[in-house]
Amino acid sequence: MAKVRHSRFDCNPGCSVEAAISLIDGKWKCVVLFHLLGGTMRFNEIRRQVSGVTQRTLTNQLRELEEDGLIERKVYAQVPPKVEYSISPLGRSLEPILIALKAWGDGNIGRFGKPTAANAA
Repeated sequence: MAKVRHSRFDCNPGCSVEAAISLIDGKWKCVVLFHLLGGTMRFNEIRRQVSGVTQRTLTNQLRELEEDGLIERKVYAQVPPKVEYSISPLGRSLEPILIALKAWGDGNIGRFGKPTAANAA
C-alpha cells in the first residue's frame, strides 16, 4: 500500500512543523537538497554524492521532491536522454535549515556516527 504523502493538518500547535517535515521526511531528501544547493546536477552526479542510496530510492525521492516543488527537473530532448536537477526557489528557502542541520551534525557526529579525529583523541 502506498504511503499517504500529505494529510490534512489540524492546525494544533506544531502543525506547521508537521507540514514542513512531511515535505522532507525521506531518508535522503535533505541530503539531496543539501548537495543541490551547490548547483545543478545530473542523476548519476547526485548518486555519487549520496553514497548508500539505491537507484530506485533516489528516483522516488527525486520524484517526490519535484512533486512538492522543492526541486526542478529539466529534460533535454537528445539521445541519450539528459536530465538535470536543480533546487527551486521554494527548496532554496530551506537553505538556512539545511546549513544549520549540517552544522549541528558536524558538532555531534561523534555521538551518533563514527568518531571524528577530534573526538577519537
